[in-house]
Amino acid sequence: MHQPCPKGSCSIKYAIVARCRHLSLRTEDAYRNWIRRYILFHGKRHPKDLDAAAVRAFLTHLAVNENVSASTQNQAFNALLFLYKHVLQTGAPNLEGVERAKHSRKLPVVFTKAEAIAVISQMRGANRVIAGLLYGSGLRIMEAVRLRVKDIDFSRNEITVRDGKGEKDRVTMLPLAVKQRLKAQIDGIQKLHIEDLKRGYGDVYLPYALDRKYRNAAKEFVWQYVFTADKLSVDPRSGKTRRHHVSEQNVQRAVKTALRETGVRKNGTCHSFRHSFATHLLEDGYDIRTVQELLVLKVYAECPQLLRQVM
Repeated sequence: MHQPCPKGSCSIKYAIVARCRHLSLRTEDAYRNWIRRYILFHGKRHPKDLDAAAVRAFLTHLAVNENVSASTQNQAFNALLFLYKHVLQTGAPNLEGVERAKHSRKLPVVFTKAEAIAVISQMRGANRVIAGLLYGSGLRIMEAVRLRVKDIDFSRNEITVRDGKGEKDRVTMLPLAVKQRLKAQIDGIQKLHIEDLKRGYGDVYLPYALDRKYRNAAKEFVWQYVFTADKLSVDPRSGKTRRHHVSEQNVQRAVKTALRETGVRKNGTCHSFRHSFATHLLEDGYDIRTVQELLVLKVYAECPQLLRQVM
């Protein structure tokens, strides 16, 4: 008879390893959910008693019976890989023979220049500034909402993206069209931060244990998020009351609302602005290598030209 894991011990070990490996809270929760589904699929047997065939059976079940997307199946595999490699430390499972989910061949949604401007024009407040950065800088939505004050260099018209996709830093442009609204946004959160400090708060989450290395950094304004949430909330990991960044879901809803109100009949999302950014640069004659590498700041400071009309 297979013995279940002692109550809570596996979960605690997983949490410790996840945080030592610097998984984001979102990824930590997603992986935990997949591991739980994997264990339930195999009748609550302990993962250490399940071999590579069990992993293959679960992933094949997702593709064949649940008809999940390729990206969803890949996330499930990454969760199990993390479990066996880092938590149980038994090595990566053999996936030979797994039925793979089919990759979608859908083309990305791209706005015309007029559509992009119409949608951004319909948005208000911080959501409008974020949309302007997505379209004018080519940022991903999570890169935009996680921007901190220190990441903005107004003198050089640059934005430093920290821990972007693949945990890589990069420098991209600060569009001139967004500059004044972004300055106003930062002025507003500075006043809010001062009020938080007066109330005994003002502490912000710092990655990689920087709060222990730099003891006062968490309360310094330069470390604050550029786009902050309206309300303070309790950090689920530390238990501290903090002001987190705005939810990307709020921005997504604002984009969907703007699409309906402007009558743009496309199933667009925040990521559509990033696709539109690249497409419109190519249409304006910039070579694909320049667009891919995002290196020439002059290009991004001046394009797309239509963005200036609404920001």
